[in-house]
Amino acid sequence: MLKVASYDIVFQEIPGEVTLALNLSGCPCHCPGCHSQHLWEDVGEELNEGLLDALVAKYQGLITCVAFMGGDQAPEEVAELAKGLSLKAAWYSGRMNLPAVDGTFDYVKIGPYIESLGGLKSEKTNQRLYKRVGERWEDITSSFWKKQLHA
Repeated sequence: MLKVASYDIVFQEIPGEVTLALNLSGCPCHCPGCHSQHLWEDVGEELNEGLLDALVAKYQGLITCVAFMGGDQAPEEVAELAKGLSLKAAWYSGRMNLPAVDGTFDYVKIGPYIESLGGLKSEKTNQRLYKRVGERWEDITSSFWKKQLHA
């Protein structure tokens, strides 16, 4: 069972989208150096279609995307909830590979957090954010990296 520990409207998780980020608890990955260790515990409210629909309705007209931040313990449940969305869907996973999700998601971030490599904002990161473009996935991780201007 998926549980939402917290949620927020965010602007940086998915480039070009105003995103309702659902922080899912019960993360089985337990990455060393994780900045969200509170999500390792099984806490929060059950995430079901009713709650998801209510949250989307609450922010209707303000958000363009829903991001499932975690859910690695129940990937089929994450995919099933995402299928019912009328907005773009994203999934942040700590796994290196996801099970087949049959075109359910518009964006997928994969990769465990490795402290020495940093997160998506680090050019050394092992994590990758992909955007669905037609039938293929485009790596858009570099969109997080600030470009240095030279005088």
